[in-house]
Amino acid sequence: MIDKKGKAIYLAFAGLFAISVFMGDPAASAAEKTETISQGVHIGDVDVSGMTAQEAEDAVNAKLKQSQGSGYKLKLGDHEITATAKDFGLSWDNTQVCEEAARLGKSGNIIKRYKETKDLANQGMSFALDYAPDEEKVKAFVNKIAEEYDSEATEGTIGRDDYGNLTVTGGEDGIVVDKDASVNAIMDYLESGSSGNEIQLSAKIDKPQVTADELNQITDVLGTATTYYGSTYGRNINVEVGAEKLNGILLMPGEEFSVTDAVVPFNAENGYELAPSYESGQVVDSYGGGICQVSTTLYNALLQAELQILERHNHTMIVTYVEPSMDAAIAEGLMDLRFANDTDYPIYIEGGAWGGALTFTIYGHETRPADRYVQYVSETLDSSTAEGVKLVPKYDQNVGYLNQVQAPIGGLQAVLWKYVTYNGETTTEQVNSSTYQATPAIYEVGMASDDPNVTAAMANAVAAGTLEAVQNVLTYGAGTSSTEAQETQTEEVQEPATEAPSVYTPTEAPPSDDTVSDVPSDDGGVTVIPDDSSSGDGEVIEEF
Repeated sequence: MIDKKGKAIYLAFAGLFAISVFMGDPAASAAEKTETISQGVHIGDVDVSGMTAQEAEDAVNAKLKQSQGSGYKLKLGDHEITATAKDFGLSWDNTQVCEEAARLGKSGNIIKRYKETKDLANQGMSFALDYAPDEEKVKAFVNKIAEEYDSEATEGTIGRDDYGNLTVTGGEDGIVVDKDASVNAIMDYLESGSSGNEIQLSAKIDKPQVTADELNQITDVLGTATTYYGSTYGRNINVEVGAEKLNGILLMPGEEFSVTDAVVPFNAENGYELAPSYESGQVVDSYGGGICQVSTTLYNALLQAELQILERHNHTMIVTYVEPSMDAAIAEGLMDLRFANDTDYPIYIEGGAWGGALTFTIYGHETRPADRYVQYVSETLDSSTAEGVKLVPKYDQNVGYLNQVQAPIGGLQAVLWKYVTYNGETTTEQVNSSTYQATPAIYEVGMASDDPNVTAAMANAVAAGTLEAVQNVLTYGAGTSSTEAQETQTEEVQEPATEAPSVYTPTEAPPSDDTVSDVPSDDGGVTVIPDDSSSGDGEVIEEF
């Protein structure tokens, strides 16, 4: 008689036997059934139920081939690039799962087969698909991206378009693909089976120093100034050339600018012509004569814009195109007009000279109140009259040649005041101070003579520094000293053939711009803001 425990064992074996009978002989079943895969089996997202192992592999490959064109999104800075599985050489690595799928429920002992059969019936079975990229193809794809997208930053520029409008160009980021890091990012993403389809590539973004966004903030006129020119051909050319060299200045916040550095060297190769200038008190033709009218006009526009002036000098002698203390002289190696953009926005400077009008305009972003009014007023503090004459010996001219080359110019001292009216109140600030030297009339005196005594006598007369001494030699020759001649001189002594014009004083109109009398000397006359006036001698040409 079988006890309860034995009965339980008996029933278990009987059940297994029944299952065995039901399913057939294991070996025979394997031979008959391994050709097809049981119901409920998937490889990846492909249902391979009822297929042979080969049919399952073919079905999965067909599905993968179909998905080769499906997209992956690659992010490169602001760029979005689409890639496919084919671009990455993705391939199926674990094809052995087809054989494993075919053996489900058909191999192993009775218990194993029974369990697998029950699991398939209840929940099915899914085999993971190992879909691996080809690293060499990934590298080739990344190299292709680098060739297409690698670029240097383009600096922003501003200028006039064909319709005369201010236009911003450039100012865009550059980009350099980090190839190794990008290949690693793609490989890690694909091999990890990450969800989603966006891959972040690695790159260095190259930022421009001047961006389009910054330049688009230039919307307003901050200041403008115009002076008028019209003299010798050479001087007119120099004014126009100088204006062109200062046209298109772009200064970012905090940047400084040197006018002298921008317009030198003063030579024919740089576009300049010969024009009158003064060197050590004498009239000379030099390249660039007239350039100081360019710097002066720009200075007045800068004042209106209220930009920071770092360095400014007045001319040695008064000039005609602006009021006293509103000029700005430059001289290579000695004098400069320097300024800074002390605003929070870029500034753009346009300059041009045409038809006798020289204009500079400062553009930027206006932050000053609309009801704030600024005015600059020149005040003359003192004036002086030129005394005597200056005689310049000319050894290439015969005795008897006497030519006035400059009228006398009066001197003065002046200051420039800034008046600001806002909210009903006016404040006053001294901008600069200037000292202009009085300069006597200048005469050229011929020195050449066949008689060395006459040449010597004329040299003594020039050294005496008076027209009377020169006239005595012309009248009496070498036989009478200048002292004796002055003692015996009577009314019949002839005056020089050239009549000297009246001395210019600050209350009179300055000499016209088409003479050399408004050309400054080089004897110092320096004023640097803040107030600092000094003068001295030097071998420098002021290109007025």
